[in-house]
Amino acid sequence: MRLTKLFTKTGRSTNDEIRAVSHALLIKAGFIHQEMAGVYTLLPLGVRVLNKINNLVRREMDIIGGQEVLMPILQPKDNWLKTGRWKNFDVLFKLKSNHSKTEYALGPTHEEIAIPLVKSFLSSYKSLPFAIYQIQTKFRDEKRAKSGIIRGREFGMKDMYSFHENQEDLHLFYNEVKDSYLKIFKECGIEAKVTKASGGDFSDKHSHEFMAISEAGEDLILACKRCSYAENSEISNLKEGDSCPECKNEISAYKSIEIGNIFDLSDKFSKDFNLEYIDKDGHKKMPVSGCYGLGTTRLIGSIVENSHDEAGIIWPKSIAPFEIHLISLDGAEKESEKIYQELISREVEVLYDDRQDKGAGEKFNDADLIGIPLRVVVSKKTIDKDSLEVKERSSKKEKIVPIKDFLERYE
Repeated sequence: MRLTKLFTKTGRSTNDEIRAVSHALLIKAGFIHQEMAGVYTLLPLGVRVLNKINNLVRREMDIIGGQEVLMPILQPKDNWLKTGRWKNFDVLFKLKSNHSKTEYALGPTHEEIAIPLVKSFLSSYKSLPFAIYQIQTKFRDEKRAKSGIIRGREFGMKDMYSFHENQEDLHLFYNEVKDSYLKIFKECGIEAKVTKASGGDFSDKHSHEFMAISEAGEDLILACKRCSYAENSEISNLKEGDSCPECKNEISAYKSIEIGNIFDLSDKFSKDFNLEYIDKDGHKKMPVSGCYGLGTTRLIGSIVENSHDEAGIIWPKSIAPFEIHLISLDGAEKESEKIYQELISREVEVLYDDRQDKGAGEKFNDADLIGIPLRVVVSKKTIDKDSLEVKERSSKKEKIVPIKDFLERYE
């Protein structure tokens, strides 16, 4: 991608009301554009990051046996009445048809579609267990949309629903998802805390939230630095400074962003929709189920909150919009073009700053702001040595690398 062809531009200032670092940086660097409170357009750079996150999530869900579907955003009111959530799901967007009295919900989650869908196909125990998932846009009428894409009214989410003969089998899969989520977050550069939380309206059992520690977060968790123990403050009997129940180390309090959650639904929704199957003895039974959410657009904001410096974003390699930020300085246009074409031929993802009306300082500032993992500079000085200036975004030091050696990395 040539920077001269990118229709968006970087900026140096944002609205004074913006408080979250990720919100400001994603706008300045040209990843998102705010349309109204809680609603954003993802710009070309942002779409590239989201696609990589989605593909990473999709890969891990497929590995543990998830089957991808795509359910409708527009949901029938009747299904929400059956679950009792039409009136008490406080962030539910509701709308009426212009042509009839029919009412609908805009999907904030998809239990009301997933369970009736499964009912159309499930008949025998031989089909169990299985899990279906989707990566889709959700809508929630949040009272306070804040911190950019960390808490929006329209957002991306992966939701999965699993179905089992018994609690033991559900428990096994539940833990598989837990491990898979931790793997995803680690690959995105976040050491998430698995935090015990309320089961909410779903269950009397505890659920688990995956928390990214951040000052931009709205949740307060009580966690141990030494071991993995963590609880949401809403359910904890502990306070900061208490001893950890597992290792006796001191408990600390942290503001955190919830980037994923998993729930044991038991047979709650099976009962709501009378979902049954025939067991091996010929008896009718209701499956138990679990639901597993992961905020894909929220994850983008959380990554930036956890990975930036005073100059801009520092993207992990796994989900960066490009692998290389190639910069051409005055007098090296011909050589820069040749290197760009060489990298493209090797299927390397390159953002090429080919602007001729910008100086070195502005180009370097934009590279730091956008945050691509590797900056490569082509100038008269480097070309005289048949070399390139190479700098990792997370490092303060540049290296001079022979062009031949650099290109050989990508053969």
